[in-house]
Amino acid sequence: MTEISDTPQKLPAAVERFVLHWGDLGGQWGVNRSVAQIHALLYLSDRPLAAEDIAGTLGIARSNVSTSLKELAGWHLIRRVPVLGERRDFYVAETDLWEMVTRIAAGRKEREIDPAIVALRACVAEAKDDPTVGAVANRRLKAMLDFTETLDGWYAQMLRVPHNTLAKLIRLGAGIVRYLPVK
Repeated sequence: MTEISDTPQKLPAAVERFVLHWGDLGGQWGVNRSVAQIHALLYLSDRPLAAEDIAGTLGIARSNVSTSLKELAGWHLIRRVPVLGERRDFYVAETDLWEMVTRIAAGRKEREIDPAIVALRACVAEAKDDPTVGAVANRRLKAMLDFTETLDGWYAQMLRVPHNTLAKLIRLGAGIVRYLPVK
């Protein structure tokens, strides 16, 4: 049985630094600071945490923690887990980094890339039939659509590559670039 303490723990300095830094990065990525800090805390935790423990440890309002947990669960970055003898909800984070990054990428694609492609397709179609839209605007809209669709296709291809193979490709990095023609 997992032992759960009702008293929030003081975070070790390195953990606190990571939680604060992850929160700052979250803000730069368009994620609420509290959401990112809670994710960081759960990611580094060696045990499931209840919302009350998270609120006390991070000094965040319980209502904010609840909203943040729902958002993280919506991204599939955390999940609720049962704890024997407890009626409260406890949470753990996804700890497989590849799975975590894949889920974040899927969420961002769904929220950002897919709507952009729909909007760009509509703009390209509308501009093509509008004689008041100049050749430069038409060309640039089409180029942006082509670029976005290419990235979308690349993303779909990368999803089919096993994580260990993808990791090897990433580590090759500049080594691969040496063999590509440079214009």
